Amino acid sequence: MNRTALPAALALVLAGSLAFAQQPQPQTPDATPPAAAPARTPNPHRQAIKLSQELSLTPDQTAKLEPILADRDQKIAALRTNTSIAPADFKKQMHAIQKSTRDQLDTVLTLQQTEQLKTLRGNGGRGLNQPLSPPPAA
Repeated sequence: MNRTALPAALALVLAGSLAFAQQPQPQTPDATPPAAAPARTPNPHRQAIKLSQELSLTPDQTAKLEPILADRDQKIAALRTNTSIAPADFKKQMHAIQKSTRDQLDTVLTLQQTEQLKTLRGNGGRGLNQPLSPPPAA
């Protein structure tokens, strides 16, 4: 009977230590938080380059797109940080920003490029990769 008790006790100790080692350790207040998955930050320069390649834009057109896209991103960021806005108003304002951006892009792009952009948007894109989501609940 002693022969079976010792291996059983060792097995319990090992199992307990393995379970304890796998449990997450509580963080101290001064510890740095774990890196969260990086949010996809809009990059107007990268978006302008991408559109330039997809629509065969001239360098002048590409240069004009970047401030339009940066303005759009700034307005959307400000709208998303406004936690006091109702979801319906958020949606209306987001649509207004998107329409304004489209109107500004139409002044830079040729008619053929505008049609090509509409086709690109229709293939799964939503307003140059900008998701339409309500602000986080406060």
